[in-house]
Amino acid sequence: MEKVVIVGTGCAGLTAAIYAGRASLSPLVLQGLQPGGQLTTTTAVENFPGFPEGVDGPDLIMRMQAQAEKFGARFQFGTLEEFDPGGPHHRIKVDGQWLETETLIVASGAAAKWPGLAGEKQFIGHGLTSCATCDGAFYRDVPVCVIGGGDSACEEANFLTRFASVVYLIHRRDTLRASKIMADRVLANPKIKPLWNRKPVEYLADEEGHVRGIILEDIQTGAREELAVKCIFVAIGHTPNTAPFRGKLDTDDNGYLVQHDTVRTNVPGVFAAGDVADHVYRQAITAAGEGCAAAIQAERYLAARE
Repeated sequence: MEKVVIVGTGCAGLTAAIYAGRASLSPLVLQGLQPGGQLTTTTAVENFPGFPEGVDGPDLIMRMQAQAEKFGARFQFGTLEEFDPGGPHHRIKVDGQWLETETLIVASGAAAKWPGLAGEKQFIGHGLTSCATCDGAFYRDVPVCVIGGGDSACEEANFLTRFASVVYLIHRRDTLRASKIMADRVLANPKIKPLWNRKPVEYLADEEGHVRGIILEDIQTGAREELAVKCIFVAIGHTPNTAPFRGKLDTDDNGYLVQHDTVRTNVPGVFAAGDVADHVYRQAITAAGEGCAAAIQAERYLAARE
């Protein structure tokens, strides 16, 4: 019987592990298919407090894990396959084996949706990203593009005009799917250039393996063109990693866990932290804050039961 099991090793899960470890709860932390989460795909993080010169995403994750281990957190590789909520305790199935725990912190994150082009993985973090807030400031006075046509894409494009010389907005249709107010704001911005009825078909690399451009195809004519950009921001949505919990924990229409009273779920003793529940901010620091809150809530829940 575990006191605390934490699912996920991004900023939310690792911060929860630090706090639970310091509370002498000896948390078990499950590392899934992408240990470290989305931050491991970011080559430089400049907006995490305490690092004025910036820090590599993987380095930040390794430091946080070492800190959690220092306080007694235990790490185990494994994929959570099933979740069985109970009264006095909960059961989870990890790689075919059932574990029991008094509390569960779900910090399994969300996966960005990508166009799925050839060689995509090698470009992520090297001119291909899904977070303008994280990486926009690295691309001052150069051309960039945003792929997408919804509210998120419009927000990213507007944000990037603070830095880039021009922002190309690439959309498969001839009208935006975004809300009217967002669409009007984008279309009125002189630094945003919509490219309608286009789809990306190939990333172009420079000699160092960084993005130097993208090839687009006109959906109506089939004609192809090369667009020179220094960074490609993908804004076609995220998929929260909540499959084992659906139908058992409350989720919204897009599959994100619903939080009550900060980080509680609808099941007592189960807490949600980070991008698995947050579809608004999606920042390392906000995920860390929720991980802290989840660990404190779990500690108080256990104390109340005792």
